[in-house]
Amino acid sequence: MSDTSLARRHRVVVIGSGFGGLFATKALKRTDVDVTLIDRTTHHLFQPLLYQVATGILSEGEIAPATRLVLEDQQNASVLIGGVETIDVADRTVTSTHRGRTTVTEYDSLVVSAGARQSYFGNDHFAEHAPGMKTIDDALELRGRILGAFESAEVSTDPAERARLLTFVVVGAGPTGVEMAGEIAQLAHRTLAGAYRTIDPRDARIILLDAAPTVLPPFDEKLRRAAADTLEDLGVEIQLGAMVTDVDDDGLTVRDQDGVERRIEAACKIWSAGVAASPLGRQLAEQTGAATDRAGRVLVEPDLTLPGHSNVFVVGDMMNRDGLPGVAQVAIQGGRYAAQLIAAEVRAHRKGRDKPERTPFRYTDKGSMAMISRFHAVAKVGRLQLTGLLAWLLWLLIHLVYIVGFKSRLATAMSWTWSFLGRTRGHLAVTEQQVVARTAINRLDAWEDSSRAVPEAATASAR
Repeated sequence: MSDTSLARRHRVVVIGSGFGGLFATKALKRTDVDVTLIDRTTHHLFQPLLYQVATGILSEGEIAPATRLVLEDQQNASVLIGGVETIDVADRTVTSTHRGRTTVTEYDSLVVSAGARQSYFGNDHFAEHAPGMKTIDDALELRGRILGAFESAEVSTDPAERARLLTFVVVGAGPTGVEMAGEIAQLAHRTLAGAYRTIDPRDARIILLDAAPTVLPPFDEKLRRAAADTLEDLGVEIQLGAMVTDVDDDGLTVRDQDGVERRIEAACKIWSAGVAASPLGRQLAEQTGAATDRAGRVLVEPDLTLPGHSNVFVVGDMMNRDGLPGVAQVAIQGGRYAAQLIAAEVRAHRKGRDKPERTPFRYTDKGSMAMISRFHAVAKVGRLQLTGLLAWLLWLLIHLVYIVGFKSRLATAMSWTWSFLGRTRGHLAVTEQQVVARTAINRLDAWEDSSRAVPEAATASAR
């Protein structure tokens, strides 16, 4: 901080309204700084519950409160909507765009928590036929695809086509994939049972496949076995050691460990097999000399900053430090840690003191858990390993605690009551637009890119 900064408040820019970004912003509420939170969306997304939006248990509003309303009472924070295009660590600026308008925001301290996107391991064309689950749009599209498959099967008279429509494949047997497969089974076997006249939804085939040798690889053997047993009791087919080599509209091709490829005909495919950090990570690495891992995460210093730039913090899914997992708690603790360092140094500067010594970031593991189905979950908290009903109740409690806003907690609790104690799900409305909008938007973007390329090419030719 320069002496001239005494004439103005310290400027903090936070990129990303996810767990890391939002909790960093909120932790600066009582600090003498001006915070600008930049994100391309208008909401804070509780991403671990996206699969429940996709399966009709929750509405998007229950897990995605408006960021402006969350920060309404925080007078030192403002929200700027826009996708961050560039970060210039030398000039200390962030450039973002929203609907063609470009904004350059200066900063004194920067917290980058831009999150991660779905990874298709170099096969990005898979996304057209097997959406991931990282955004509200993804969840709504998947809800439309899942329920649309049942509707199409109802009017189909071809047994083979009907079987294809009633086959659901979840790629990736981590927590998201396990939870998704379990909820599709519950949807088919409980909620929709008896709702159709020419099909029985309980005939649906739900396949969970992964190239890994086990479900829930980060968990201990006891919990992995309990999760697999519960899924199989629900009728989910678990296919492990199976690598997806191709995906199209009608199904997917899988290569087993023996090298033999086989075909699975399935209308609805869901991808939860991997993540890749925001491209901003590589941009920062190129400017600072920091290394990145295979997923594009930045290897940060012990205080979560970049080499030679102690005012730039990288937290959440973009950060690689000591092999920490990409989970909400890492992002929350990282965001709060960065905010605490910024606040301490601002106070010291205002009083004319030297910067306090920074202690390295230490992550406190509060446990890991996954809900398999109604009344069944697996959880590890310290040395304690829980399965079944007790783990399920703990899962509900923990997720309620971390949902932002009392109204969201109350609405979520009510939706869970209806869904888990009864058979109904209150959010099963779908539209065709939810399913086709992404493809239409991608085509529009491609058309706009080609339209811009024509005059640029003409100008270059004229020269």
